[in-house]
Amino acid sequence: MAPPGLFFDSNLIVLYVVGSVDQELIAKHRRLRDYSHNDFELLLQALAPYQRILVTPNTLSEASNLLAQHEDPERSLFLAELGAMIRETEEIVVTSAQASLDPTFERLGLTDAALLQIATGETPVITADFDLYVEIARRRQDAALNFTHLRAL
Repeated sequence: MAPPGLFFDSNLIVLYVVGSVDQELIAKHRRLRDYSHNDFELLLQALAPYQRILVTPNTLSEASNLLAQHEDPERSLFLAELGAMIRETEEIVVTSAQASLDPTFERLGLTDAALLQIATGETPVITADFDLYVEIARRRQDAALNFTHLRAL
């Protein structure tokens, strides 16, 4: 039986969207300079076993802002692909008030605090953000996947 769902962070959403448009553009997007088309393929492999891709409004907003930092015509293609992705994912809302009560809010910010509220063993978070990974793993070891570790394998 496939796991129920996987959340992924904003930077990996950006990698997913840019790679879905054109893997050659991964090296050209300023937020993805540390990534390659191999990382995009690895992300697709990591997502494959899951029944659903899960997102939060916060991760989508951050990803949208990061994708919009690219010039047209790619910018429009990225945002169109993000829209298509949004329609295929399940969005889980954590209110800002609830996320702001998380003890890590002041250190990690709103987006990560929201992910910390909803990460479980059945719905883990895949992230390349070391601080987020460590905090999720500290709370629930089976609720975090470190994309950097997957890259090293």
